[in-house]
Amino acid sequence: MALAQTSCCLNRSVWTLIMPTRIGDMKVGKKVSPVEVGLLAAGAVAGALLRYKLVESSVTVAGLPVNVLVVNVLGSFILGAFSVLALGFNLDAKYSLLIAVGFCGSFTTMSSFALETSNLMDANRFNLVALNILANVGLSLVAIVGGRAVGNLVLERVLH
Repeated sequence: MALAQTSCCLNRSVWTLIMPTRIGDMKVGKKVSPVEVGLLAAGAVAGALLRYKLVESSVTVAGLPVNVLVVNVLGSFILGAFSVLALGFNLDAKYSLLIAVGFCGSFTTMSSFALETSNLMDANRFNLVALNILANVGLSLVAIVGGRAVGNLVLERVLH
């Protein structure tokens, strides 16, 4: 597969971001093989354990909890890089089960983000509520784009 088909097009005014949907190649209702279950479970266990270790002690900056923010941004970066590399190296959909669904799915955490935001609301810290929402969503999107850019750089070096 050519690099131009997998990379962000930097020569255009707007980046064309391509997210592979290899997981979509798997048919709904199809039996899941033991290998697929193993890959999904391995990724999920690794992601959950790493998240647990990173959020077990609360870290705040000016009252803003940052553990979950760091996890969500890091997970988004990993998913962004993987999305480009999976497409560029034409990886089997099973690897999406391991990395995208298993690892990133259990590593990143929408529910903890929502709980922290709710706790800030309960404490009437509405400025931190807004900051938490903007930081988690905004920085996660920036991390996806950054991960894709790094994935593209890796592909460019490996394929050229």
